[in-house]
Amino acid sequence: MENIQAIKQRFEIIGNDPKLNRALEKAIQVAPTDISVLVTGESGVGKEAIPKIIHSLSHRKHAKYIAVNCGAIPEGTIDSELFGHEKGAFTGATSTRSGYFEVADGGTIFLDEVGELPLTTQVRLLRVLENGEFLKVGSSQVQKTDVRIVAATNVNMFEAIKKEKFREDLYYRLSTVEINIPPLREREDDIHLLFRKFASDFGQKYKMPTIRLDENAVQLLLKYRWPGNIRQLRNIAEQVSVLEEKRNISIATLNGYLPNGNSNTLPALIDKDKKESDFSNEREILYKVLFDMKGDLNDLKKLTMELLKNNDTQKVQEENEHLIQKIYGDNDDTETPKEENSPLPILQLPEPQIENNFEASIIDDKYHFAEEIEEEETLSLQEKEIELIKKSLERNRGKRKAAASELGISERTLYRKIKQYDL
Repeated sequence: MENIQAIKQRFEIIGNDPKLNRALEKAIQVAPTDISVLVTGESGVGKEAIPKIIHSLSHRKHAKYIAVNCGAIPEGTIDSELFGHEKGAFTGATSTRSGYFEVADGGTIFLDEVGELPLTTQVRLLRVLENGEFLKVGSSQVQKTDVRIVAATNVNMFEAIKKEKFREDLYYRLSTVEINIPPLREREDDIHLLFRKFASDFGQKYKMPTIRLDENAVQLLLKYRWPGNIRQLRNIAEQVSVLEEKRNISIATLNGYLPNGNSNTLPALIDKDKKESDFSNEREILYKVLFDMKGDLNDLKKLTMELLKNNDTQKVQEENEHLIQKIYGDNDDTETPKEENSPLPILQLPEPQIENNFEASIIDDKYHFAEEIEEEETLSLQEKEIELIKKSLERNRGKRKAAASELGISERTLYRKIKQYDL
């Protein structure tokens, strides 16, 4: 069995972080077996190195090694890619095709971004893991395969299982052994080492002197959080190597290549379920306030109407003030404006910006409250309708068709109204 240093040299792995060394140790230990392995870690940490190590140290090393990016294959064709298809199985299937599991028989398949697999494909994959059987798309003949599966994901699998985007039974079959690769920000001692290696490689590639960082630039490099991990660090090293004429890089120069400057913090992530829960609670409180407001306005209208009928203006003013205090609370700094010689205070109510029907009703009640008192003795809707029909018939000299057109109703409806009101 090869030791860690030999593996690092063979696969060009840079760093001495204890968490990285532990991940490599686990890969070396599980390689001779056939158990499934799940590699976890953020995007850009170098998860693809682990399945290569496992395959090269296993008894399958002389057979095929196939890496499949599950997130890059369209959902409609991924079953065909993995398991193959028969001729005529779908539009465009002009011939029988072997899938990766058939081609890699006896070897290793690396399923990168396995968390992106559709649920239907997850069922097929579970069957392969359980008994090595699979069906080609469009075929009823069961085929066998002897494949070692190593999967990788940057998705929080427990969250995906909770949201029913990933099968729990498949997760436990894949993660017989789980190997976690630490993010770059947790490997502080390796950051500058990696940068120097990348700078040296790009200096040779582009035939120019290798760039070097001054002390302050190195400190900035170590403090940055590297959300893109090793992939981002490599890109920064390449950009600086190509674009900068000076080979000694200052903190100001390096800072210009780092997104968000030298910020060493990332925006706080808010759990989606918590956001939705908070919004729901706020909405319920708002609805309750609006219902209470509507009730207070109705009480105010009812009381005012009763007191006006009894011509008790002094009581009206006292009761209105009581209701205003109930709605707005006691506030010595706010005075309700009153018109001189007016027994009723002028109510200045807030204008809620709500679109729901019952809330619109509240607003309507507020703006038309004074109108209802003034128009108490106006004609009813039925009397107005009769009056309009009479006037229209008179203007059109009894011609029902012309009157109906003017009123915006059908002639049959007008005839029914005339009969109903005995016109």
